[in-house]
Amino acid sequence: MTDVLDPSASKSGTAYTALRDAIMENALKPGTKLPEDALGKSFGVSRTLIRSALQRLASEGLVEVGRTKSARVAEPSREEAHEAFAVRRALERAVVATLARSWRDEFSAPLRAHIDAEREASTAGDHRRSVRLGAEFHLLLAQLTENALLLRYLSEVVSRCTLILAVFGHSHPQTEGLIEHEQLVAAMSAGDAERAAAIVDGHIEAVEERALGDEDPGGSLDEVLARYRR
Repeated sequence: MTDVLDPSASKSGTAYTALRDAIMENALKPGTKLPEDALGKSFGVSRTLIRSALQRLASEGLVEVGRTKSARVAEPSREEAHEAFAVRRALERAVVATLARSWRDEFSAPLRAHIDAEREASTAGDHRRSVRLGAEFHLLLAQLTENALLLRYLSEVVSRCTLILAVFGHSHPQTEGLIEHEQLVAAMSAGDAERAAAIVDGHIEAVEERALGDEDPGGSLDEVLARYRR
């Protein structure tokens, strides 16, 4: 039954979308507690509907639900982060290669409109919105393949990678990402599957580097302080 016919499903969907966007824009920080009572009051819905939205977010790796059923924004480890990016690169290559081989002229308009929205957010200095739109560009690509399973899997892993950026990454200009998105559209529209795959692979590798490039050197207290005793 669709959301239009089922008001409760629509309300749960509204809560899900709002929470998801807030997490992806890092407005809700990793580790933030998400009590059902407070969320229900905020959205004007029952705890049951909030629980449904939280379970959906948990299935995407954005929320962790504890043994006491308390929920919080997920805090992925570095190992989980590297695994997520490895899966994402494989899925992204499949998406762009598929589009390059089955490109249709009508794909250009929505993609270029989305890139324009990314550029507007970047120019305005709206970093949170810029990051979210950058991630959603890749979901739009998956949607255009008309492969529901590919879209489902990529949506989950892109959400996780966006959260990873919130945990480990640093603010940075989106200029290079925008250029790469434009190059990707050009390669796909030219039917060059190999170049499109290479561009998206390098693009995701750069995103991973920004998120995880500064590995924690670790060490004992004395070893850590030794690096500063100069």
